[in-house]
Amino acid sequence: MRIAEISTPELRQTQVDGQPPDSCPVLSQIESLIKQCEEDASSGIELSQLASCLRQSLTRLSQLAPFANSAKLHVWKLSYRLWNACVDLSNASSIRSSSSSTADAENQVMLRHVSADMLWLAGEVSGVVSPEFKTAFFYYKTGVMWYHLQKFDQASSCLEKATDLLSKVDPRMVTDMEQRKLLLDLNVARSQIAWEVSDHMLAVTLLNRAKSFLFGSSHHYKALANQYLVFGKSLLSINDENKSYRLKEALKLMNDAFELCEKGFGTSRMRQETLDLTALKSKTLRFMAAVHLQMEEYESVIKCVKVLREAEGGNQHPCLPVLAMKAWLGLGRYEEAEKELKGMVVNKGIPEGVWVSAVEAYFHAVGTAGMETTKGVFLGLLGRCHVSAGAAVRIVHRVVSGGGEGSRIRAKVVAELVSDKRVVALFAEDGATKERVAMHAILWNCAADHFRSKDYETSAEVFEKSMLYVPHDMENRVLRAKSFRVLCLCYLGLAQLDRANEYIDEAEKLEPNIASAFLKFKIHLQKEDQNCALSQIQVMKTCLDFTPDFLLLAAHEAIACHAFPVAVASLSNLIGFYASGKTIPTPEIVVFRTLVTILTNDQCNEPEILKYIKEAHSRASEVGSSCFFGKGEVARREMKWFAATSWNFGIKLGKTKDYALSAEFLRVASEFYGLLVDGQVDENSVMICKSLILAISAMLASENQKGELLDIDVKLVVELLDRAGKVLKSISSRMQLDDDQNVNLEPEFHILYTLNSYEIYGKMNNKKSQQLIVEKFASSKTCTPAYLLQLGLTACQGPRPNHEVAFFALNQCLSELLSSPLPDHTTAALVMRKLITITSTHKGDTDDDAVYNLYKQAYRIIVGLKGGEFPAEEGKWLATTAWNRAAIPIRLGHFDSANKWMKVGLELAGLVPGMETYKACMEDFVNGLDKKVGVHKRGENQPQMTVV
Repeated sequence: MRIAEISTPELRQTQVDGQPPDSCPVLSQIESLIKQCEEDASSGIELSQLASCLRQSLTRLSQLAPFANSAKLHVWKLSYRLWNACVDLSNASSIRSSSSSTADAENQVMLRHVSADMLWLAGEVSGVVSPEFKTAFFYYKTGVMWYHLQKFDQASSCLEKATDLLSKVDPRMVTDMEQRKLLLDLNVARSQIAWEVSDHMLAVTLLNRAKSFLFGSSHHYKALANQYLVFGKSLLSINDENKSYRLKEALKLMNDAFELCEKGFGTSRMRQETLDLTALKSKTLRFMAAVHLQMEEYESVIKCVKVLREAEGGNQHPCLPVLAMKAWLGLGRYEEAEKELKGMVVNKGIPEGVWVSAVEAYFHAVGTAGMETTKGVFLGLLGRCHVSAGAAVRIVHRVVSGGGEGSRIRAKVVAELVSDKRVVALFAEDGATKERVAMHAILWNCAADHFRSKDYETSAEVFEKSMLYVPHDMENRVLRAKSFRVLCLCYLGLAQLDRANEYIDEAEKLEPNIASAFLKFKIHLQKEDQNCALSQIQVMKTCLDFTPDFLLLAAHEAIACHAFPVAVASLSNLIGFYASGKTIPTPEIVVFRTLVTILTNDQCNEPEILKYIKEAHSRASEVGSSCFFGKGEVARREMKWFAATSWNFGIKLGKTKDYALSAEFLRVASEFYGLLVDGQVDENSVMICKSLILAISAMLASENQKGELLDIDVKLVVELLDRAGKVLKSISSRMQLDDDQNVNLEPEFHILYTLNSYEIYGKMNNKKSQQLIVEKFASSKTCTPAYLLQLGLTACQGPRPNHEVAFFALNQCLSELLSSPLPDHTTAALVMRKLITITSTHKGDTDDDAVYNLYKQAYRIIVGLKGGEFPAEEGKWLATTAWNRAAIPIRLGHFDSANKWMKVGLELAGLVPGMETYKACMEDFVNGLDKKVGVHKRGENQPQMTVV
């Protein structure tokens, strides 16, 4: 709005003289800038630069204050010219493109702000009427523009200056209607800004202050009441934890709006003014009813609705029955709520969305008890609307998508509604194709939601009703088959297998594909018919759209049904596709691992497990470890899983004495532990060694079950021994270097490796190697007397004894026992007896001194021991066997040799507790023999003594 330029006699006289007031250079500069703005208003100008220059000039001008009246008038003139130029700029920018409209608008408001500041600087001028109102008006308009640009600080500054200018004005003395309106608008605008910056208390205070500026105009009452209502509505949109407080504050503001409307009626002069206030009053009352409804003050809602109905007569607002119905529901008075709901059917002004909201509220409150009512009302609404297919789609969609606890009830009602012949007939027309597709989609999605929540009964019902909207033509053949398949799934979930089979048979007639074949497979599993399920796997493979992934799905289904043979068959078929080069998302290693896991759950199936474990190792060797197992930590875990599984089965079968199968598992375990991962051998040398040693032991132990090992088996054992020996040597070297506990091999495996080597060398009749392997073990750190004893006993027993090895091992064992700080004399006695027995048996009488030395060594062991430290039974055995060795020399007349043995026996008897009587007899015999030595009677009085 352009503002008329000020013209006074004084100004006119100055202009006639041709001299500007006070001839001020700053004023001249300001005028020049304004002239530039006026001339270029339609051609575009750098407004920001112009505003900055004007602001600087105005600052310099303020330093020249005070001004003469002529200068003030000139400033006023320039201000009005600048304001009018801004109006022209605004009109021009509205015509141009809006790409830079926001920046232009800000620059224009900045110019208006300068214009207002010029009036502020000039102050009161003689000849200008009500200068404070004119200046305040400039600031008010500028502040409102800043407000619309969301520049609240600038807007607040302008409005506060306008308020300061009018602060001394007595509103009662103002007669000009425009000035009165400015006083009211100024407070309302300040209130709006305060509200925007969340200073709600100040905003309400300013609105309350504005009541004193109403001046008896209905327009003023309406404007102020509307602002109260706007503030109240904005509080309703805030959703936070202080909702109760917000509702109360909103209700207070709406009450103020309602009271202003009531007071405004007394100032109405025209019918239209009365109608406007009546409409605002009704609107306010409706919002008050909505607030009471949120506050659950249902009685107050009913009162508001009653007042509104009495005021509006027959022309009721569409929301009134909805408010009333929800209030009656809140009061638990369902009959009144039902009347309101039924009344909506005949009210054609109620929008569909409002009506559907009312139906949902009724559903939520009444539940199953109101199902028939809602169904009847729903059909009544369809009749009232002269329902088109599109309208029916919208209404059904609103009801179905309502959510909440009543979703199942809504689904039931919708299922009955959409199956009504009148509704189905709406979609039979040729022009309803789009709506029919939409209705099918709504019902399908509703059924799918219930299927996901495992409400299969509701899901099946809605899926069946959705098929009413699928035409029976070739174009929709695939969609009908899909519907049959999903119904099959629903009845599978309900365990109604025969009905599920009927649906899948219909689907196969329409569209035979892998999905139908797979569902048939599921039905066989549910019926526990494993033979048919196995046959169905082959049927699935013949489908044109078959992919190997279905075999994996079949395996999962079979596992869930505990049909392990079916799961194994599925995975076995799947493995064949990897070898053919097909791309399958599931890694091959996962399939093998799953297969082995399934077989593990099945009892007595170790041969099958071994078969697939060997096949997995073969595939890893064929395609490479990195391709088969993967890379990094995942590969290590997979590899170790297969290795550990093979190891566990090998140990388990070894305990059950199935040595042949145990050896196979352990040998495969050693292969897995020795595989490369990321180009490096994993640190599993200990497990490799253990697996090889135990595998060899199991193969040797299997001889007792299936007879002598074949040459090929012996050759394999030799190879395994060679590998184990190399790994064992590597482990020993590493232990010597860093004493790493991770490469520590238990002593039991060292002795077991030695025993296995000894036995296999025996089979090869290689006694020299037997001797070397035992000597090597005897010199190792893991060697103990117990292990040497075990080696010695092994060497002197069995079909192929090696007495040299036995003598060496037992002699070494005895030495280590005696060198111990706490010798085990019981074991030493046992070793001594074995040594004497072996020497006597193996060498006989050819080396009598060797046996004699052993008895003397026994004597030296026993001498010095306390009673009971050396086993008495072994001592008696030594004494009696030494004494009895003199019998043959006596018969032969070799009295010197006999005397030697009797002396040893007598010495030993003297050291063994409980042999005092024997010793006395021995001494008597020796004395008697000495007397008769000269007689040389052969065979007389030969010494005889039985082993105790």
